Amino acid sequence: MKIGSLNNRITTRRNSLRAAGTRAQATRTFRGLTYNLLAVVVSLIMITPIVLVFINALKTKAQASSMGLDLPTALQWQNFATVIERGKLLTAFGNSALYAVAATVIGITLSALAAYVLARNRTRLNRAIYYLIVMGIAMPTNFVTLTKVMQLTQLINTQLGIIILYAASHVPLSVFLIYAFIESLPRELDEAAIIDGASPLRLFFAVIYPLLTPVLVTGAVLNLLDIWNEFLLPLYYLNKSTNWPMTLAIYNFFGQYQSDWSLVSADIVLTIVPVILIYLLAQRYILSGLTIGAVKG
Repeated sequence: MKIGSLNNRITTRRNSLRAAGTRAQATRTFRGLTYNLLAVVVSLIMITPIVLVFINALKTKAQASSMGLDLPTALQWQNFATVIERGKLLTAFGNSALYAVAATVIGITLSALAAYVLARNRTRLNRAIYYLIVMGIAMPTNFVTLTKVMQLTQLINTQLGIIILYAASHVPLSVFLIYAFIESLPRELDEAAIIDGASPLRLFFAVIYPLLTPVLVTGAVLNLLDIWNEFLLPLYYLNKSTNWPMTLAIYNFFGQYQSDWSLVSADIVLTIVPVILIYLLAQRYILSGLTIGAVKG
């Protein structure tokens, strides 16, 4: 009797565990389906405006007036040629590429130097300087004071001035990313280089800088995309149309051709295509850099 009762309890316990496992599996499946459905909905919301401008960029002026998702009856590829010619997009594209590349290289290099010094010399003063720099991520820009500084330095309405502004405005985020990554690098590397007679600059650029490649690429891509899409700084500090980036060129083009949505859409497409390509080519570097920095830091 006792053996039979024990077997019954074991069987009951096994069945209850099996039922609990089934319920847990069903819960995980439902949760996974919910997350996937949510991701699909968010993706559709995000991609709809892009699809909308792509479709309307290939329509005639009359067809694009409603800005609908219906397909064009005939593909109007000449819209892009018209936009490039009338909107002076080649000049604007060259300006955007110059500003984005130059400001990213300068900003990332200076940020890496600053982050290395602050991370390796852990004094109270350096800690305070680090927090002061990182506060720039959240603090708004004082355009009145900045305008006065730009006027005094005679950098307003110059390509050099806007490059410096772009580089400086992205230093806080870059320092934040690189600082955490440098903390994970062993100090023995520094000591070995110093014993070999390396100078501080040679130590940094020959030993430390190559090891920062994942986080440098991450910061560079994020800065590049943000600078390419920047609108306020060039709007305030670039008055010459020959110095305008793509964002201001679109703004000016829309003011002239706001009644022709086919040309406006084509202008927007030509502006966002480089950004999409850069992100698609560099997304694995962005993810790997952020992941490595999080794990090591």
